[in-house]
Amino acid sequence: MSAVQVVVADDDVLLREGVASLLDRSGFDVVGQAGDRDELLAVVRDKRPQLVVTDIRMPPTHTSEGLDAAQTIRAELPETAILVLSAHIDVDHAMELLAGGRGIGYLLKSRVTDVGEFVDTVGRIANGASIVDPALVQELVSARRRNDPLAALSSREHEVLTLMAEGLSNAGIARRIWVTEGTVEKHVRSILTKLDLSETSDDHRRVRAVIMYLDSR
Repeated sequence: MSAVQVVVADDDVLLREGVASLLDRSGFDVVGQAGDRDELLAVVRDKRPQLVVTDIRMPPTHTSEGLDAAQTIRAELPETAILVLSAHIDVDHAMELLAGGRGIGYLLKSRVTDVGEFVDTVGRIANGASIVDPALVQELVSARRRNDPLAALSSREHEVLTLMAEGLSNAGIARRIWVTEGTVEKHVRSILTKLDLSETSDDHRRVRAVIMYLDSR
């Protein structure tokens, strides 16, 4: 089998050369290198590699040039695998990247401590696997929790809202969870307050709460 062709992009020339040299020694065929977005796109369009290894932040603004290039590459050459090596956990950029489907990787540079494991990961991504750094996974989960409007609810309030979503009345919920109807009414008021559902003339708060519950599932 022929070696996997790779393009490596990073504005840090020592890091770029180091990664390229490591991959060359490990049986990959590094067909090009780049130090900025435009150079990366030009090399990829010319060489059409099977894998691109890139940083997210590159010149001129050092914000998302590498990601922008990766998305362009994925649109033009959807079979090209992409591994982002980043110095930072960037949830928004990571979500954009991971939406690209198979053959996607996101690793933190500081957490690459085992050469053999790194080379194995690169090969798996080139073969279509999607691999995400565990630290990023943890941050993505935390971000989802922070953005979850139901996170403020107690376990009992979650239970009451679930039963509301099943269409039960307050009396029906009270019978289901063995409390008084007045207790259920208190839970419902608390749920609506925590979900910041102010009463309006044209929208029933109870229905809106159920919609928020269903959207979060």
